[in-house]
Amino acid sequence: MTRKKTDHELKVGALAHYEDPAYYAQTYRRRVDDIAYYTHLAKGHGPVLEYGIGNGRIAIPMARAGVAVVGIDHARRMLADLSQRLKEEPTEARARIDARFGDMRRMKLRRRFPLVVAPFNVILHLYVRPDVEAFLARVREHLEPRGRFVMDLSMPMPEDLARNPNKAHRAPPFRHPSAGVVKYGEYFDYDRARQILFVTGELTPRNGQMFAVPLAHRQFFPREWEALLHYNGFAVDHVYGDFAGSPLESHSDVMVFHARKRS
Repeated sequence: MTRKKTDHELKVGALAHYEDPAYYAQTYRRRVDDIAYYTHLAKGHGPVLEYGIGNGRIAIPMARAGVAVVGIDHARRMLADLSQRLKEEPTEARARIDARFGDMRRMKLRRRFPLVVAPFNVILHLYVRPDVEAFLARVREHLEPRGRFVMDLSMPMPEDLARNPNKAHRAPPFRHPSAGVVKYGEYFDYDRARQILFVTGELTPRNGQMFAVPLAHRQFFPREWEALLHYNGFAVDHVYGDFAGSPLESHSDVMVFHARKRS
């Protein structure tokens, strides 16, 4: 039996994963299918509002493709890294990105967009129902009457939710951008009552002290998220199980939802 995570640990788990932009960029450098997917959607449908713009992993390719992007994020270091990355971009692409620091549950831009996106598990940082309702209210306010809201969430994996929280899941050593070669292990601790998966990555440099990178993700099951969209004023048009348009099935590891405001 494990100790229930405190509210402080939850807050840390919401932000710590984004405190090291270089490590974040390295970790997800091979994740490119969603970049192509959102860029394709955005072409001809800009400007786009992106929740969780981060360091521009998706926004910069959209801007390169000629799409204006307004982004909101609550991680200051990721936004600072985005600012540095934009200095390497052509003037035209740089001018198309307008990144704002803010809380996606509360920030109001007083404008509407034909496309609003929430990529790569941004929604999994909405830990309780009032957070979900506040966020979806903001999306409705920012969406044009015939606009689309597109988001992707990880499918809850029973094997991860059932792991022994006291046993590390080991991965091969790798080179960290600042700590050098590190040993890596992950601990999975699922709070079934709150439906929050706490993942703690432990990194041990060869000649240094171990440090941890915690992450807290709310687990939304497919029918649950569909219902939350419905009862907050959205109609779901499509649900896919990958970024190639395949149907959502039991073996899918991602859920891609396309929704619009319900009349």
